[in-house]
Amino acid sequence: MEHKSLGVIGGMGPKATAVFFDKVIACTAAEKDQEHINMIILNHATIPDRTSVILGGRPELFLEAVAKDLKLLEQAGAAHIAIPCNTSHYFYEDMQAMTTVPIINMVDETLRLIYEKYGSGSRIGILATSGTVQSGIYAAGCGQYGMELYAPDEAMQARVMDIIYTNVKSNQDFSPDELEALIGELVTEHGCRCVILACTELSCIKLSSASEECSIDAMQVLVETSITRSGKRVRQDAP
Repeated sequence: MEHKSLGVIGGMGPKATAVFFDKVIACTAAEKDQEHINMIILNHATIPDRTSVILGGRPELFLEAVAKDLKLLEQAGAAHIAIPCNTSHYFYEDMQAMTTVPIINMVDETLRLIYEKYGSGSRIGILATSGTVQSGIYAAGCGQYGMELYAPDEAMQARVMDIIYTNVKSNQDFSPDELEALIGELVTEHGCRCVILACTELSCIKLSSASEECSIDAMQVLVETSITRSGKRVRQDAP
């Protein structure tokens, strides 16, 4: 079987990148080192904050920074590129135009999976950064599949941002209680069929099986797509 190297633009944030790497290893059907995926990981931690760039109307700050990463991965022979950061996918078309290497579109892959499971007409909740929500990337994708995206109100969004920036990015608290409460609220009070965990920081929090059943983790979708695009199989008993 041909070995295809996976390029990863990480650092958005560093903890989420580490979790992505661990998940790829844990979910790859492999019995020895040589059966795992060759990966080139660029942990570009100093890349500008994606939410600030989008809300501030300065896309060039992000694109100029990521251009070098794309070129490095292309020169290193990456067959595909994964970017474990939902908000960065606002710039997907611009990034893809910068390289001949296919970039895995985490947003499209996640929404396609949800559509296949729940069908058109479904109301889908989202927990993400304000940049991801306001960018409209998930709303537009839902519309293409005939699904409705339900975004949190201002008060709930403030709670989401607190979990992402205060708890996870600052390494303060990885307790699932607050995140699980938000998922439950979207499902029981707002009629969502499922909730997209559309921020890789949220993927760092271990949820109960009940919360996992009514949520779709975009990072997990990216992990499994990265494995199959690299010519490997996903473990059936993957954690």
